[in-house]
Amino acid sequence: MDDLTILNEIHKGVTMGMASLELVGDKAQDQELKDDLSFQYNEYQNTLNVVNNKFQEQGEIPDDTPINTKLMGWTGIQFNTLNDTSNSKLSEILIQGYDMGIIKGVKLLNQSPEASQEVKDILNGFISMQENCIDRLKKFL
Repeated sequence: MDDLTILNEIHKGVTMGMASLELVGDKAQDQELKDDLSFQYNEYQNTLNVVNNKFQEQGEIPDDTPINTKLMGWTGIQFNTLNDTSNSKLSEILIQGYDMGIIKGVKLLNQSPEASQEVKDILNGFISMQENCIDRLKKFL
């Protein structure tokens, strides 16, 4: 896979993660959890800035996340929180999303030996950030 394909996948993961954090944050009642979700959102924003800067350097524009993907994420969160908006449930939903992002990221790394080291470093940073977010959410389970 080429660098732009990988950057587009990171961009999609970041924007989906930020949207999920906003949705879950709106449902959170506990201030400590809200504060943690805000921290995580800022981490995602930092990653998005790095990816967007890389696109600018290359004179490219990231692909938009397909509307059906966005809708599935929104619907999943709404459905999974109909009867339970506890810290535990909200954390579980986010952890599952982070797990999917980590799996996708590791697959991208394994399938892209020809990618530049800079893009691999960005992807590794995104994976590590998601692992850190999982660790932060464990206390809320």
